[in-house]
Amino acid sequence: MLCAALLVQAEDLPDDFASHTPLTVSGEGPWYRLELPLALQLSARQSNLNDVRVFNADGQAQPYAITLGEPQRAEDQTPVAVKWFPLYNSDDARDAEPKIRVERSTNGTLVEVLPQGEIEAGEEILRGWLLDTSAINAPLDQLILDWSTEREGFQRFSIEASDDLQHWKRWGEGQVARLSFADELVEQRVVTLPGRSARYLRLLWTTPQTAPTLASAQVVNTRPGALPLSWSPTINGSVEKPGVYVWQLPVALPLERMKVAITQPNSLAPATLYGRRDSNAPWQLIDSGLLYRLTQNGQDVVQDEMELPGNVVQQLKLEVDDRGGGLGNDAPKLSFAVRATQVVFLGRGAPPYSVAIGNATIKGANLPLSTLVPGVTQEKLASLGSAKLTVTPVEVPSAAAPVAAGLDWKRIGLWSVLVLGVLFLGWMAIGTLRASRHK
Repeated sequence: MLCAALLVQAEDLPDDFASHTPLTVSGEGPWYRLELPLALQLSARQSNLNDVRVFNADGQAQPYAITLGEPQRAEDQTPVAVKWFPLYNSDDARDAEPKIRVERSTNGTLVEVLPQGEIEAGEEILRGWLLDTSAINAPLDQLILDWSTEREGFQRFSIEASDDLQHWKRWGEGQVARLSFADELVEQRVVTLPGRSARYLRLLWTTPQTAPTLASAQVVNTRPGALPLSWSPTINGSVEKPGVYVWQLPVALPLERMKVAITQPNSLAPATLYGRRDSNAPWQLIDSGLLYRLTQNGQDVVQDEMELPGNVVQQLKLEVDDRGGGLGNDAPKLSFAVRATQVVFLGRGAPPYSVAIGNATIKGANLPLSTLVPGVTQEKLASLGSAKLTVTPVEVPSAAAPVAAGLDWKRIGLWSVLVLGVLFLGWMAIGTLRASRHK
């Protein structure tokens, strides 16, 4: 009986966790999928999410599995070079949409692109560039440009896509930059594309007279099967010294992207980013790039994000070159993103169900997904019922202080009862044995 009592007391209970949020379920059970918001993950006390549990209405823990949003990158993401063709307009129609006639090879690849109509020599204006991406049968994720060295500063252009060179769809705007600081050169040559397929891309410069001469154009395919990102609310940082900002995350996480809130107009900051797992580890270089918020033609042009390799970090440090003006005296707010994390659980007992998180000492209880859902496939996983939080967490908790290894009085008390019970039984057995010998 004492052993049974000990096992009952050792079961996980909802009150053992710092955060406890009700769930609503829909679809056909008994399995349900829950997208775990990053704001809720920040309540965890263990970076591997061992302290996540799902309970039913009677407080009974449910079997569950965690599919962590680890980055799914292709091993080889070599950019693919594409052909580019200049688009000209006449001087009196420099802002008009270029009209072109093309010549193709037998396999459909463009050989030459010429203006539709005659333009007298010396009156042609470089309006933009046409890229032939017809050889790439995959969604386009990034565009990488290089241009002539005499054109420094910012290059801003619209991006349009077409499959027939007649009908064009707008894909947004692109921004690249090349700036010189003393003997150093800072470049931003990568433009994000919307991850869709197209046979041709058209880049039209906002100000035609600033259009540079391209030296190369490359595209990168979309990462196959990449999971969506889950973004955090903003957190505050601190100033280590002028131009050096440090942010402490509530828990160590595998970060994929970060965004710095640049509030001051006309800010320009060549920056280097470092990260580490804890305050005792050395800083590791993550990335370098150019952050800015500039006003051009009455519009703000912003580059405020940096890509991270998915390493688990809890502290970030940004060193800014103050020759560009910096990011101000106070540390800017920071938000970060991880790959979306999913909890799959088997609903047993009476609903409503709830998710609990936040316990520094509890051991993990998650099962492999193939064990929880026998014969699981991507199609079967997508067809499972869904669960959602009834309350959306919006605040980021402060970073949890390291938990000192202290005495677990609850466990000590239970074991003391068990040991005393055994001693009492032994004392009774000895007394009975003595009485039997006396008789």
